[in-house]
Order: sequence, then C-alpha cells, then structure tokens
Amino acid sequence: MLRLSRFIPKTLSLKLSLMVCFEIALLLSLSLAVMFYFSRKALREEAMHDAEQTLEGTAQHVDNILLGVEQSVGNFYWELLAHLDQPDRMFIYSRKIVECNPNIVGCAIAFKPNYYPDRELFMAYVHRQDNRENSGGQSELVTQETFANRPYTEQVWYTEPMRTGRTCWTNPLKNDSTEGEAISTFCLPIYDRSAKCVGVVAVDLAISQLSQIILSAKPSDNGYSVLLASNGSYIVHPDPEKLLHQTVFSQMDQGADPSVLKVGKAMVAGESGFKPFYMDDQKWYIFFKPFKCLEVPGRALENLHWSIGVVYPEEDIFGEYNRLLYYVVAIAIIGLLLFFVLCRTVLHRQLLPLNMLTRSTQRITDGNYDEVIPDTTREDEVGQLQDHFKKMQQSLVAHVSELKELSTTLRERSKVLRKAYKRAQEADRTKTTFLHYMTNQMTGPSDAIDKSVTTLCNNYHDISQEEIDHEVSNIQKQTDVIIDQLNHLLHVAGNDTEKTMGRRVKFEKKKEESHE
Repeated sequence: MLRLSRFIPKTLSLKLSLMVCFEIALLLSLSLAVMFYFSRKALREEAMHDAEQTLEGTAQHVDNILLGVEQSVGNFYWELLAHLDQPDRMFIYSRKIVECNPNIVGCAIAFKPNYYPDRELFMAYVHRQDNRENSGGQSELVTQETFANRPYTEQVWYTEPMRTGRTCWTNPLKNDSTEGEAISTFCLPIYDRSAKCVGVVAVDLAISQLSQIILSAKPSDNGYSVLLASNGSYIVHPDPEKLLHQTVFSQMDQGADPSVLKVGKAMVAGESGFKPFYMDDQKWYIFFKPFKCLEVPGRALENLHWSIGVVYPEEDIFGEYNRLLYYVVAIAIIGLLLFFVLCRTVLHRQLLPLNMLTRSTQRITDGNYDEVIPDTTREDEVGQLQDHFKKMQQSLVAHVSELKELSTTLRERSKVLRKAYKRAQEADRTKTTFLHYMTNQMTGPSDAIDKSVTTLCNNYHDISQEEIDHEVSNIQKQTDVIIDQLNHLLHVAGNDTEKTMGRRVKFEKKKEESHE
C-alpha cells in the first residue's frame, strides 16, 4: 500500500485515471442517490395506494359478510315478532336462520327470565355440529337450550343488547365464553308490542371461517390481512392460535417485539396510516385504518371500533427495489473498474511521448546532448511539445558546439596570455633591476651635488673664488652624469612602450578576428 501511494504521484496516467474515475463516481453516486430517493418515495406512495385499495376491498369484503348475516336475521325478525307467544316456534326460526346463510355457525333466540310463565329461562339455540369440517354450509345442525358453561343471562351477547336496547356486534368471544371456537356475535334486541325489550336474537359468525374467507384474497405473495376488535382480539389473522387464545397485547408476554405493541395501540385507538414492526427477525409494514360499516337503508349503523389492516413483509414492498439497487451498484462498480482500465490504457498510450521525452531529458541532463528525438505525426499538444523539444535539443546541441569551440579558443588564448603574463613579469623584474641599477648610478652624483651645494651654502663667505668655481664645476659635472643616466632611461622606456603598444594592437586584431 505504501509503495502504491508513492507510485501514484509519479505516474501521470494513473493519477489522471483516478481523478476522472473519482469525479465520475461522485457524479454517479449523487445521481443514483437522487434517483433511488425519488424511486423509493414513488414506490412507497404506490405501496400506500395499493394498500389503500386492498384495505378498501378487504373492508368491503368483511362488511359484505357482516351485512349478509344482519340481513339473514332481518328476514325472519318481523315474522318472529308475530309469534312471540309460541316458544317452540323459536327453534324453527333459529334453524332457518342458520340454514339460510353458510357463514352463520349458530343462532340463539333468548328471552328474559320468566318471560314464559312456565319457564324461568328460555333459549332456542341451533348450531352447526363442527364448523371446522363445514363444506359449503352442509354440516349437521344441533339444537340446544344452553350455550357454554354459564347461564346466558351472564353472557355479553345477551346482557349488552338488553342493557342498551341497540343492535351490536360483539368483540370475539373465546375460551370459556364459547363452545371451543372463537366467534363474533350479531345481537338484535327483541321488542314486544309494548316496545319493551324482552329478548335477544344472537347470530354467531365463526372467526376462523371469516378469517379463511378474507385471507383467501392475499394482498401479496407473503402478505395477509388482519382485523382487530376494540379490545385487541384478532378477528382476522392467518394464525389460528391468535384467533383462539391471543390478543395483540397478550403477545408481549410471549416475547413479541415492542414495535408490535405500538402497532396494536395505534390500531385500537382508531388511527390511520402505516407503521413498521419486527416479527420473526424480519421487518414488516402494516397499513391500517378504522373499520366502518357501509350505510344501507334500514341498517342500524354503529361504530364497532374495529380496525382493519394489511400486512406486507419488507421484501414484498422493497424487494425488487433492493435487488435493483444491488444490481445497479454492482454494475456501476464494474463499469467504473472497466472505465478505469480503459482510461488508464488510453492515457498511457497517449502519454507515451511524454515518457520518451522524460527519459530523453534525463539523458540530456546527464550530459548526452546529442540525444536523438524522433519525429512525430501528432498535431495535438503532446505532438507540438515533442516538436518544440526536438528543436530545443537541436539548438542546445548547436549552442554546446559553439561553447566547445569558444572554450577551445579561450584555452588557447589563455595559454598565450599566461605566456605574455610571464614575459611581462620577467620584463617587470628586468625593469625593476634596471631601475635599481640606474638609481644606484645616480646616487653618487646626487650625493656629490648635495655635498657641493651644502658646502657653498654654509661656507659662502669663507671660501675663496677658486674653491667656489671648483664646487660649481663639480656640480655641473655631476649634473651632466645624472642627465646622461636619465636620457638613457627615457630611451629604454620609449622602446618598451612601443613594444607594448604593438602587442596590444596585435591582441585587438586577433580578438576582432575571433568575433568575426
């Protein structure tokens, strides 16, 4: 890795390839991020739309079943009111109600205590023998006067309509409240001619049967529908155990994820929308809304406080999207690698002249000025650079040749100058010796002149005329000696000057010839 980090800055083609690939990867990442963001948003909106339609269709399907049960009871209700004084006839009506609708598993017609003088409690109850084995509503019908293990006067399907005087659907009845099967009961109060509530017609709808009917239309490959009662009991669910014994809240005691509780509370509270939750180590989405009965003339509308929802695993909603994301990312990575290899190859081929020029420059730097730069047919910047570099190399060779010639000339002239300098030094030494000699020659006469002048100045009044003439003659004689020495010295100096000027003229001429 360290070698690669050192190698990258030295390789222009690799550096350019990495820069181009990085910029493309950045732009591609931003583009993909924007595309997948809006794709996921559109997919979620589409899932919401599909869920709304599925919810609406499921709610209508459930309501049609409920409405069918209600109408089955209503068809016999008015005839039943006309024969309230015939208790045995109540068994006939119960049987007919069960027979006319295959979704009804039992019907009970119960009256308040002592309504019939000879009977303290009276209930005409007809139910199917075994609804789980029911095929097309053809199971055997059984007639009873009791239901479950408690008096019917203590059971909610009787006490609630008797208390309120209104029709209603009960929340699912389970466990000891039924005879081994979870049911939901439609309760219709019975009013006598004096408008007093004297009894109840209770029609049972098997929760398992309703769930099978609703779940037969699956919202997706792995999705399902769910219907919750106001107490959190399941009315529709693919798991029979939840229908028989559990509620959405009792699941928490069995280790369910807390997100399930949040969903259950939202549905029981009558909210609408969608929420994610986790079940069996998998992420799910539930789209839910309150269940509302359809308005039908003559139907006693009542808010059941039920909530209906459709459940999808995340794979069903975003599976194709996630796979598409993986495919696109994989294709993008492979494409970038191929683009990098192609870009690296092309740039390497395009930059081969630069590599050649780099090697040539290094050899020129090492002193090989006659390095041969090949011609090129390229007209781009690299070709122009190669041409200019070749011209520069040729100019450099010519300039180096001139420098070599000039250097040779300078070395020769340097030799001449060194010889001239030696001669000049010898001449100077000769001149110095000659000057010393001449100076020594003039020292005696100068001293004699000085002595005579001193004598004349000091003894001018005491010496005779003959002595004065003698001293003056001596001064004149010594002066002539000094003049002769000076003339000889001037003559020698004049000859040296002419020789020096001659040599200077010759040097200037040679210099001009060399420049030419």
